[in-house]
Amino acid sequence: MGVKGLMQLIADACPQALKETGADSYFGRKVALDASLALYSFLIALSPLSGSFLTNPSGDDTSYLMGLWSRTLRLVACGIKPAFVFDSVRALGAAAQPQSAAHSPPGARRVVRVTPTHIEECKKLLGLMGMPVVQAPAGGEAEAQCAELCRAGKVFAVGSEDMDALTFGAPVLLRHLTFSEARKLPIVEIELPKVLEGLGLTMEQFIDLCILAGCDYCDTIRGVGPKRALALIKQHGSVEQVIKNLDKAKNPLPDQFPFEATRELFKHPNVIPGDEVELQWGSPDEEGLLEYLVAEKGFNEERVRKGIATLKAGRKPQPVQGRIDSFFTSAGKSSSSTLKKEA
Repeated sequence: MGVKGLMQLIADACPQALKETGADSYFGRKVALDASLALYSFLIALSPLSGSFLTNPSGDDTSYLMGLWSRTLRLVACGIKPAFVFDSVRALGAAAQPQSAAHSPPGARRVVRVTPTHIEECKKLLGLMGMPVVQAPAGGEAEAQCAELCRAGKVFAVGSEDMDALTFGAPVLLRHLTFSEARKLPIVEIELPKVLEGLGLTMEQFIDLCILAGCDYCDTIRGVGPKRALALIKQHGSVEQVIKNLDKAKNPLPDQFPFEATRELFKHPNVIPGDEVELQWGSPDEEGLLEYLVAEKGFNEERVRKGIATLKAGRKPQPVQGRIDSFFTSAGKSSSSTLKKEA
């Protein structure tokens, strides 16, 4: 679910931190994506309850593979280099209920479950497509790992609808990246340094703001929404001081309000250090894709071959003004300057 009302708060308080662009602005850019959240969205959007359930001739569910295949091809066709990050199994199970509840039609959360088989099949597909896959460490979450890759300069941005990528410290967040074309929406680029400057907060105060506004790890205080949370943090400086000065009769604390543990989670999440991760984009395995998607999963062969052609085209060097990076290369060890847009 992310942080409640944070996008609107930023738009109102510091619109200079937001920029609307098209997908072509990110040609050659490396972007980290939360694969676990995407997997949930595919399973829910194409579930039996949605009326769009997809199966192969044997009756096996292929909706999540079709969703991942199609989304990845759209990104590659735009010249974007996606890196997919998966939750750890433990974090995946813990996050299943709120994530599915946030995006599902009535009753869907009772039947939609991500299983180890789903995850392994998605990883297999991405590997055959030549896409890098990162597994968050035990207890770790994909969103935090994406932010770490961005902080380390291994990717330009995190592509996600969840605003807590900023709370985890991602310098650049791209919203609507994965469906902007389908829904005719511009991509919204959000720069964390400009958010902090515009709100007049330090990073620690921004984390406290997100906790008060409402996040996935902590209940909210009655009567304290995003705008009031900002005013309180600017006035008092921290959650502790806000609590100390609140009228508890008007704004009672929830029974469970683990703000200190939540703050620590945002400040020091369990992630693989970015400088220990090497992202490699490789050639698509044409025979492997045909065997897996067509022979085993029952995908249309012509459609798969067209997709393979898209992947191959993405590997061909193309002239781009202001950027001469080859499309599929190792991310290597990038400096912080890779986080800045070229003029």
